[in-house]
Amino acid sequence: MTYPFDEGSTVAIGRFLKSARQMLEDAGLETQTTRLATPPFPDVLGDPTAIQVVEMAQILEASCADQGIDYVSIGPALVDEPNALLSPVYRVPDVLGHTERVFVTVALASAKRGINLAAIQASAEVIREVAQTTPQGFGTLRFAVLANCPPGSPFFPAAYHDGGPSRFAFATEAADLAVAAFRHARTLDEARHNLIDAFESAAARLMAVADRLVDEHHLHFGGIDFSLAPYPNQATSIGAAIERLGVDRFGGSGTLFGVAFITDCLRQVDYPRCGYSGLMFPVLEDSVLAARADDRSYDIDSLLLYSTVCGTGLDTVPLPGDVGVDELAGILLDVATVAVMLNKPLGARLMPVPNLAADQRTAFDFDYFTNARVLPIKSSGISQLLRRNQFISFQIQK
Repeated sequence: MTYPFDEGSTVAIGRFLKSARQMLEDAGLETQTTRLATPPFPDVLGDPTAIQVVEMAQILEASCADQGIDYVSIGPALVDEPNALLSPVYRVPDVLGHTERVFVTVALASAKRGINLAAIQASAEVIREVAQTTPQGFGTLRFAVLANCPPGSPFFPAAYHDGGPSRFAFATEAADLAVAAFRHARTLDEARHNLIDAFESAAARLMAVADRLVDEHHLHFGGIDFSLAPYPNQATSIGAAIERLGVDRFGGSGTLFGVAFITDCLRQVDYPRCGYSGLMFPVLEDSVLAARADDRSYDIDSLLLYSTVCGTGLDTVPLPGDVGVDELAGILLDVATVAVMLNKPLGARLMPVPNLAADQRTAFDFDYFTNARVLPIKSSGISQLLRRNQFISFQIQK
């Protein structure tokens, strides 16, 4: 992709997405949103000024709106190597403050290279600034820190393109498959059989549509991210699925087993994979997770523990509005460490809520959110570590 953009390209993308939506609907598959992901914005613009990157984001946002494309990601600042230029990271608040449907990220760690501690510090500063300068801190919804995430994921905010030929992919909101599969299962074997069958059936339906789209539009198919993303009702709740499996309360002992069980079922299904292809635990997008947050059944460390066996990381986690940069940096470092040591893609979408303290409830008015208790954080950070170090690599076992 080059800038200025060719308006005809956006028109063609919009035409393809309209066709894809219609084919999916004809197959009985609801399309919630259509989205466009670009290569990383510094790859397009170089080292942009705030004015340049905001102008690009606004032009792309308006062009996508004209074509009926719901959201756009301008990709990450790729800073997962020593001495990476951090100035693009500090452009993020400008982008989020001047757009409404543009997502942007920072990729600061990879198993191949290591963890950029300076970028962790910068990203924590960005989260704090965006939370303080957007209404209810809501701009943080459109920002995430990525660790070990390759291009090609269709889930936002993680989505970005590698700059090669255009391709399309499907992101599924499939937590309801697990809820239904476990509803009447009397044993774990029956639950496994039901869920694998449900995955295989859904994948076959999606692949039939993908094959038609490839034939008719001559685009490469990037795969399916069959992550079990929830929607804020119990029928589409990953928390409800785990409780139906037999765990008394999401967050209690046995939750890690439930997460691993579902992940194992997903791994047994043959389909072209992309992105996370695991379970998602977005606190503000899952009614049962929100209720269990109210019950104090889990904390941030619990969510990170579950990510060790399923992936995705920390998502839409409501935090106290006065959380400090050092505390945010400590959370980001833990996520990056798990991603690098286990060589798996993880993200962190942290949402400090202005004027709310731990244990108070959020009051977002957003169709895809439920409200929840603000999770407490540990009153400590990593300021000493960050002052002494800029980058760290680990020896990863193969």
